[in-house]
Amino acid sequence: MNGPTGAVTAAAEEAAPASSEAAASGPADTHGQLAVCGVKLCDRNGDPVQLTGMSSHGLQWYSDCLTDGSLDALAQDWNADVLRVSMYIQEGGYETDPRGFTDRVHELIEEGTDRGMYVIVDWHMLTPGDPNHNTERARTFFSEIASVHADKDNVLYEIANEPNGVSWDAVRGYAEEIIPVIRAESPDAVVLVGTRAWSSLGLSEGSDHTEITADPVDADNIMYVFHFYAASHGASYREAFRAAAQELPLFVTEFGTQQATGDGPNDFTSAQAYLDLMEEEQISWVNWNLSDDFRSGAVFETGTCAAGGPWTGTDSLKPAGEWIRDRIRESGTAA
Repeated sequence: MNGPTGAVTAAAEEAAPASSEAAASGPADTHGQLAVCGVKLCDRNGDPVQLTGMSSHGLQWYSDCLTDGSLDALAQDWNADVLRVSMYIQEGGYETDPRGFTDRVHELIEEGTDRGMYVIVDWHMLTPGDPNHNTERARTFFSEIASVHADKDNVLYEIANEPNGVSWDAVRGYAEEIIPVIRAESPDAVVLVGTRAWSSLGLSEGSDHTEITADPVDADNIMYVFHFYAASHGASYREAFRAAAQELPLFVTEFGTQQATGDGPNDFTSAQAYLDLMEEEQISWVNWNLSDDFRSGAVFETGTCAAGGPWTGTDSLKPAGEWIRDRIRESGTAA
């Protein structure tokens, strides 16, 4: 997902110490350590589980939208199962202040954990589209994050947001370098692998999931990532997604009800068709995004974060925000 043209946030904060207290009761407490079983995501009892929730926008722009109040609302008013912490690497992100951004991710993992949610640590590489451009940075980052949070069973690792302009072989090779870094510290964590062509399973560059089934990542307990924007990606994408779900474990770590820019008119009909499919196949999903960016895909009205809310209810929500709040409240582990 592209970043905003506007400015914004405070500097990254120091990492919070790992909490010694039990997390508030929530989906992560109920379902515990997740694992991939066949093509499904399963809980500690081996039962398939569908998670639903929200992604942050880039921490370099909208960190001020992730407050005690907004995260309380996400967990308790929206009934979200999962928070995706979206840390851009370029575009003013991690590479400009590795220590500061790493510490902010530590803090948000603790915040999500304290509210009983699962947390996806999103290595949000976008431009350049080759994840191998950031391999050494990824090694450093994931080694520390996985080590510090190795005692937690609610953390998932998304190692490459949207590879683009590169072959599946390049993406697979990157994954096979980074997954062992995480496994060395957190051997049981689920790892989410971005797919070719902006995590479209190759569809946006003329391919499909069969390039993955023909040459899968050599690792266990992983899922492949699919992203869609309902107003841009219609029935043909949806049916290709359905076909892939029969053969691959999939996790939708980003989607919107708008165009692929995260802006423009909402297509709730197309989006609902995707949600119906994901419910049928028990595919977990995360919506883009929990911010007050000017685009239609940001859930809050512009100015909400600076004003400190309101976070609960619907008064501060754009149409997409109202729609996705309702969908989260009635789906996932809350269903």
